[in-house]
Amino acid sequence: MTTTSEKITGDRSKNTRIIYWMATGLLALFTLSGSFFMNSQMAIDGIRHLGLPEWFRWELNIGHIIGGLILILPVGKRIKEWGYVALGIDYISALIAHLSIDGAVSSSFSPLITMALLVVSYICYHKIKDRRYYVSKENSILQNEASF
Repeated sequence: MTTTSEKITGDRSKNTRIIYWMATGLLALFTLSGSFFMNSQMAIDGIRHLGLPEWFRWELNIGHIIGGLILILPVGKRIKEWGYVALGIDYISALIAHLSIDGAVSSSFSPLITMALLVVSYICYHKIKDRRYYVSKENSILQNEASF
């Protein structure tokens, strides 16, 4: 029989998983789908506008593909951490590049939207992982106590 506190904790855990997959799915959709348009004239003009070299467009898109896949695939915790770090650096660098070239116009702050999704995904990821750790640790303690 479940207690009220276990039911509330379970509901919170379910809500956290839903928020995690929504944020991570949107982020992966944005990151991965953008890579399909790396040869579009708009992407080429955008790289030129920021004064970045042509090869950087390729490097950036390869990084987006790898980062997007790391977020949605079941990989090790350390690899997933590095995926979050890499995408975070990417979005912060994009914000700095847009602000330095265009100034404080509304389009300069678009990297903050993806950064917010990244932060929500990251926080929820750790809530889910920490919950699994504590539940498994609690179960192993209970099993040890039952064996005495």
